[in-house]
Amino acid sequence: MLDAPPRLSGTFVPSIALGSLHACADSGPTMGPQPANASLYARTVAHLSPPTTPVLVHAYDAQVLLEPDVVHGATPLGTRIRVPIVGGTFEGPRLRGRIVPGGADWQLLRADGWYVIEADYFMETHDGVAIHVHNEGLWCDPGDEHPQGYALTSPVFEAPLGAYGWLNQRIFTCRIRVGAADEPPAVHLTIWELTMGEAAPRHG
Repeated sequence: MLDAPPRLSGTFVPSIALGSLHACADSGPTMGPQPANASLYARTVAHLSPPTTPVLVHAYDAQVLLEPDVVHGATPLGTRIRVPIVGGTFEGPRLRGRIVPGGADWQLLRADGWYVIEADYFMETHDGVAIHVHNEGLWCDPGDEHPQGYALTSPVFEAPLGAYGWLNQRIFTCRIRVGAADEPPAVHLTIWELTMGEAAPRHG
């Protein structure tokens, strides 16, 4: 018995195919569709609609205040660097508030000159809700391949159930920009929600 309906290219196989697929699964160790089912697979793939391109929807902007880098030294993985997070603010169409002091960005400078970013901290909304943020990604300074540099991450949120629970149920991406030299140490974040082709998603 199969534990769950099989998937084909990210889409559930139509129920008409399940009988044949279960027969394949029960027939022994042979992997993949049997010749008799090859045409069924071909017809199924031919009738799949092209996937819609995900749409980016602005979630919020943030200014994250930092303290100077603390270099912890070389490790087998690279040079470990800690960047303390000491405050900041965020604001978007559906949430706003402050960055809670006490978090950090645990960076790793690799042998190829790229930084692995792993920031972990809390945000607090204007109505007092604490939201955990774990933001991982890559950073490199400007060069021939990336004249403007490369600074993209994928934040993951852990929010209490309720008004901000939709943060737990979405994929996000983030662009990072360094603050101006004459400003206090900070990074500016722009966070977008990835939607399934919906220009204006609804949140419940």
